[in-house]
Amino acid sequence: MKKIGITGGIGSGKTTICEIFKLLGIAVFHADEEVRNLQNSDLQIRNHLVELLGGQIYDQDGILDRKKMAGIIFTDQEALAAVNKIIHPAIRQRFLKWTDNHLDDPYVLYEAAVLIESGFASDFYLNILVLADEKVRIERVMKRDNTTKGLVKQRIMNQMPDNQKIKMVDYVIENNNMKLVIPQIIRLDKLIKAESNNWKM
Repeated sequence: MKKIGITGGIGSGKTTICEIFKLLGIAVFHADEEVRNLQNSDLQIRNHLVELLGGQIYDQDGILDRKKMAGIIFTDQEALAAVNKIIHPAIRQRFLKWTDNHLDDPYVLYEAAVLIESGFASDFYLNILVLADEKVRIERVMKRDNTTKGLVKQRIMNQMPDNQKIKMVDYVIENNNMKLVIPQIIRLDKLIKAESNNWKM
């Protein structure tokens, strides 16, 4: 079983791409979803976040107010870095434990928005970047999150630019609503599986 990283900026459509991989029988670890679970369920992480950002980031039911937290960390690079230092080691351990259930799979996917920024990309056999033009990404996120163009652009500016990410990955999937994505995914899936068969020999 090989561990494959997949990433993409906000609105790139990486989660949709992962759903197609699932249809091909590939298990996907959604790191961002797991992060949300940890932020709400892990007492140690909750305490660290409250100490760093203040108790107002959790509501009366003890659920993280992600918009409030985003409003802090996306305008404060030091706070963002501090939160990442809390979250990344924990999510890495959860992923490694999850892979124990997929040892016989040809490969698994680790989907994360900040795969490269976290320093975790070097742990994978190869990494995939989902690309989409900024205009397309902004339109998708505005519709998905019912938010403004300005707020989406601010979030994009706080992520590593795609032209830097391209230099640090092995494969790119174009998801601009212009080039068909399914043939790209099927081709990549066949390639990885063919290499996996060679690894077993």
